[in-house]
Amino acid sequence: MALTSLYPSDYQVHLFHEGTLYESFRLFGSHIIEVGSDKWTRFSVWAPNAKEVRLVGDFNNWNGKGCTLHKINKQGIWTICLQENLEGKLYKYEIITKSGESFLKADPYAFYAEVRPNTASIVYSIAGFEWEDSRWMNYKSKRNLLADPISIYEVHLGSWKKKEDGSLLSYRELASELIPYVLELGFTHIELLPIIEHPLDMSWGYQGTGYFSATSRYGTPHDFMYFINECHKNGLGVILDWVPGHFCKDAHGLYKFDGSFLYDYPYENDRENRVWGTANFNLGRNEVQSFLISSALFWIRYFHVDGFRLDAVSNLIYWPNQPGRIENHDGAAFLKKLNSVIFQYDPSVLMIAEDSTDWPNVTSPVHYNGLGFNYKWNMGWMNDVLSYMETPSEHRWKAHEKMTFSLLYAFNENFVLPFSHDEVVHGKKSLLDKMPGDYWQKFAQLRLLLGYMMGHPGKKLLFMGFELGHFSEWKDKEQLDWHLLDYDMHRKMKAYVKKLLKLYKRSKPLYELDHLHDGFEWIDVNNVEQSIFSFVRKSNKENDLLVFVCNFTPAVYHDYRMGVPVKGAYREVLNSDHDSYGGSGVINKKVLQATETAFHGKPYSIKLSIPPFGVSVLRLVKHRKEKKGDDKEKVYSYAIGRRKRK
Repeated sequence: MALTSLYPSDYQVHLFHEGTLYESFRLFGSHIIEVGSDKWTRFSVWAPNAKEVRLVGDFNNWNGKGCTLHKINKQGIWTICLQENLEGKLYKYEIITKSGESFLKADPYAFYAEVRPNTASIVYSIAGFEWEDSRWMNYKSKRNLLADPISIYEVHLGSWKKKEDGSLLSYRELASELIPYVLELGFTHIELLPIIEHPLDMSWGYQGTGYFSATSRYGTPHDFMYFINECHKNGLGVILDWVPGHFCKDAHGLYKFDGSFLYDYPYENDRENRVWGTANFNLGRNEVQSFLISSALFWIRYFHVDGFRLDAVSNLIYWPNQPGRIENHDGAAFLKKLNSVIFQYDPSVLMIAEDSTDWPNVTSPVHYNGLGFNYKWNMGWMNDVLSYMETPSEHRWKAHEKMTFSLLYAFNENFVLPFSHDEVVHGKKSLLDKMPGDYWQKFAQLRLLLGYMMGHPGKKLLFMGFELGHFSEWKDKEQLDWHLLDYDMHRKMKAYVKKLLKLYKRSKPLYELDHLHDGFEWIDVNNVEQSIFSFVRKSNKENDLLVFVCNFTPAVYHDYRMGVPVKGAYREVLNSDHDSYGGSGVINKKVLQATETAFHGKPYSIKLSIPPFGVSVLRLVKHRKEKKGDDKEKVYSYAIGRRKRK
C-alpha cells in the first residue's frame, strides 16, 4: 500500500465541504493504518481559522514541537501521520489562532475519551467487536414500525442503579442487570439519555463534547457494543437520545474551536442558547451537516442502534431568540436531509422527534414536504393528561376536554405518548405524587393513568422508576428507590405494570392501527358529570377489539349500562382495581353478555361494575368451530390471553 493512502483523498475532502460526506469519521479523528508491515497513526482535524495546529499527547510529553499538522487545503483541513501505533494514547490538538492565542481542544471525531473530569481524547480502534445479533437485525429489517408494539423504558444509566459504594455500574454490569429487568417488565425498547461524551454529570448528556464517543463513565466503546449486543440477543431495541441542536461551551469542546465560531452560528443572537447556556449548531454550514449526519450514521453502523430520539426539535426549526416563532429554514432543511440519508441507509431506524410545536407533517416523508421523522412525541397529550390528573377529582368535570382534545389530532402524526424524565424533575413531582388524594387514591389513580395511556392511540414511553411507585421525583445523583419493593403497594404497582405491558404486547388492537382513525372509536365521550370515558380499540381483523372504561372519580357503579359495537360476550381481561394490584376489588368476574338494547349510539349494550379510580379492559369473547372425530362441529368460546403459555 502506497504512503499516499495514508492521507485523505481529494474526493473525501470535496464531499465534506459540500456537506455530503456522511462517513466523515473515516476522514477525521485518529486512525491506525497499516502500510505493508508498518503501522501508522493518522490525525486529521478541521480548523480553517487556525494559524497552526499541533498534536500533543502523553506520547510526546504534551509538547507539540515536531508534531505540527500539515494544512492540506485552503478550507482548513489539517493532517499528520506518525509511523507508530499510538492506540490507547492520550491526545489533544493545540490550536494556535491567527491572533496568536493558543489553547487545547479535544478531538471532535474521537472514538473514546478520558473519564471526566479529565478531557483528553484517546486513540481507539472502533473495529474488532464480534456481533451476535444477526437474528435481531434480520427481524428488524422486516418489521412494520407503525403496526408493531413499541413500549419504551427511558433510562439514565448513571442513576438507574449503583454499586454499594455509590460508584457507577459499567456497560457490562448494566447488561447483566438492566436488560433482564426491562424484559421482566415487558418493554420492547430501552431508550438511553445521551451517552455521547459530556463533561458535566448534571447535564445528563444533553451538553456534549464527543459526538462519536460513547462516554467512558461506564466503560469502553466495545463495552457499550456488548450492552447493545446483549439487548438485541434478548429482543430489545435500543434508542439513543441525540442532540443535534446545541453543545456545551466547555473550553476543550466544540465552542470557538479554532478561535472562531466554527460549529456554531456566527451571530450572537442565533448562537447563544440562553435557556441551557449552550451554543447552537450552525445547521446551515455544510461541514457541520457532514459532522452531524456522520455522527448519526456512526452509531447505526458501528453500534447497531435502532433509533434516535432528537432532543428539542423546536430549537432547530425555529430561531431560539426571536420574538414569536420565526422559522429556521436551515434547521428544517437539515432535518429533512438527515432523515432522508438515514432512511436511505437503513429504513428500519426509528427517528423520533421531541417537538412541542404545531409544525405540520413532522412524521410525513420528505418527498411529501414533511420533516421525515417516523414518530413524534405527543407533548400536547402529555401536558393535557397530567393537568387533568392533577386536578382534584371533584373538579375534573371542568377539565373534561383535556382528555378528549387529543383525539381530534391523534392521527395527524405518528405519535409516541411520553411520560419522560422531564416530567419528574425540577419540582414537578413524581408521577405518583402528582396524583391528588390520600395514599390509596394516589396509587389507584396512577394505575388508572397508565391503563388509560395503554388504551390511547400512540406508542408508549415511560421513564425509569415509575413502576416502583416513586413518591420522590427523579434524583439524578442517586439510584432509584429500590427499597420501595419491600412494601406491599409498591410491589403490587410493579405487578400491575407487568400485567399491563403483557396485555399491550399481546393485543393487536392496542398497536396495529395506532396511526389510523380505524383503530379507535369512542363509546361515551360526553359523560362530564361522572368523568367516565369509554372507547374501543380495534385491529385489522374484524371484531378483534378491546373496550376500555375509565373512571376518574372515586365513585363506584354497579349495573352500569354501556353501549358496545358488537353483539356477543365480553370478558374482563384487566381491571386496575383488582386486589392483586392494590385495588378495592370491584371487578367483573363473569362474562358480560351484550343485549340488543341500543345505548351510547351503539346497537348493543352490556351492564358492568365500574371500579373507583379504575380502568376496566374488556375483550370480545371469540368463537371458533372445531371438528370432532365424528365430523360434527363443536362451537366453543375462549378469551385470548386467558390460557397460560407452556
